Amino acid sequence: MTTGTHVQPLVHAVNVTKRFGDNKVLKGIDLDVREGEVVCLLGPSGSGKTTFLRCINQLESINGGRIWVDGDLMGYEDRGGTLHHLPDRKIADQRREIGMVFQRFNLFPHMTALENVAEAPVHVKGVGKKQARDEARTLLERVGLGDRCDHYPAQLSGGQQQRVAIARALAMHPKLMLFDEPTSALDPELVGEVLDVMRELAQGGMTMIVVTHEIAFARDVADRVVFMDAGVVVEQGEPREIIARPQHERTRTFLRRILAEQDESPTREPDAPNLTKG
Repeated sequence: MTTGTHVQPLVHAVNVTKRFGDNKVLKGIDLDVREGEVVCLLGPSGSGKTTFLRCINQLESINGGRIWVDGDLMGYEDRGGTLHHLPDRKIADQRREIGMVFQRFNLFPHMTALENVAEAPVHVKGVGKKQARDEARTLLERVGLGDRCDHYPAQLSGGQQQRVAIARALAMHPKLMLFDEPTSALDPELVGEVLDVMRELAQGGMTMIVVTHEIAFARDVADRVVFMDAGVVVEQGEPREIIARPQHERTRTFLRRILAEQDESPTREPDAPNLTKG
């Protein structure tokens, strides 16, 4: 939860636009995230949530607007009010400060869990192999996989692989963690173990932006919920208010559908707020 002391937001996005060909995916997104804050992005598929995450860490270049992370203008240099693309090397340096966990785990199949976690600190940050392996072991213990260090991804469940992916992101000591629907590829019975790790990170003060359909997680863990649809922010606010009393019909329609789907799954935590008109 929120513990930070930054006067300026850690993430500051202003009028961010992104298009793919004629398809304008982001239509002027404004969003601030304070240090230590957990923000959950909700919305239907195609609303621009994942694209916005990818723009924050410059996996996608923006077409308009600006994004700052901890005061750094992401992907660009401002020269007298004109933006110039940064070289790939400098963008890679910016990206080191941001951890990202994807829907798919993207682990190296030929490496053990320990090797997957230790790889980037050694080859990207120049950390010594022994130090990197020691830290990797500690991180795997932190996500409940201390006894799986020598297992290869194929020997792990989906939930275990995703926890390795979280440990791998944490190994770079990021100032910001981005989660792109980290439980969507998991069998329902494995979702809880990943969400538990994310809850622990939130309680530890990690700044997190989470794209998720896990409404109970958003309600209980997030400091703020942002509902996006068709490339715009429709509404945002305190999670229990937005989830129980959304102000916009688009939000109400989305939540009714998602909650109905989750109510059908006996392995999910029950979550049935009274969706009333504001």
